[in-house]
Amino acid sequence: MKTSMSSSATYSQSSAIETNKVLRNTYALLSLTLLFSAIVAGGSLLLQLPHPGIIISLVGFLGLFFLTAKLSNSIWGLPSVFALTGFMGYTLGPIVGHYLSMPGGGAIVMNAMGMTGIIFLALSAYVLTTKKNFSFMGGFLMVGMILGIVAGLAAFFFQIPALSLAVSAMFVLLMSGFILYETSNILHGGEINYIMATVSLYLSIYNLFTSLLHLLGFLGSDE
Repeated sequence: MKTSMSSSATYSQSSAIETNKVLRNTYALLSLTLLFSAIVAGGSLLLQLPHPGIIISLVGFLGLFFLTAKLSNSIWGLPSVFALTGFMGYTLGPIVGHYLSMPGGGAIVMNAMGMTGIIFLALSAYVLTTKKNFSFMGGFLMVGMILGIVAGLAAFFFQIPALSLAVSAMFVLLMSGFILYETSNILHGGEINYIMATVSLYLSIYNLFTSLLHLLGFLGSDE
């Protein structure tokens, strides 16, 4: 009986140590990828590089995402995740440039950046402090993501501004949910690969920021 209890305590302690290691590695890599992505976005903005377009963006993202997933258990996963986040940074530069060219564009971009940071830090701190398990949200979030992507493509191809705005508002809520879900997933041992955990959180932050940009840009426009 004592041996069984001792083994259980040892396993729990080992599991907690492993979880803390994944958390530390994830947040360290996330910080580096966000910084790298911001540098690439700044370079893209300064050089006034054109946006690659929705087709190239999707192909580039999906290709690098699946490559990163395949290499995530090897040392090559690290350069792959930087390639993915660097590419996303390149696509972000022209988007930010568009909003900076608007009246009051600087304030719009800074507000979107500040709100993104506050939302991410607040939600992450909530999960880490309360240790609540948000795994139940997985199915709902995936369905919402599929609906959001379909609606977003419809808004883009059929040029429906109201639908595009609704999709951005929907994505703000969805990405907030994903931050809760993904942080909880790491904390409770559902995600033990820090590279894929980093990619998940990075994409949530990226989509949250661009969605807030769209919403604040609309509110700040004269239309």
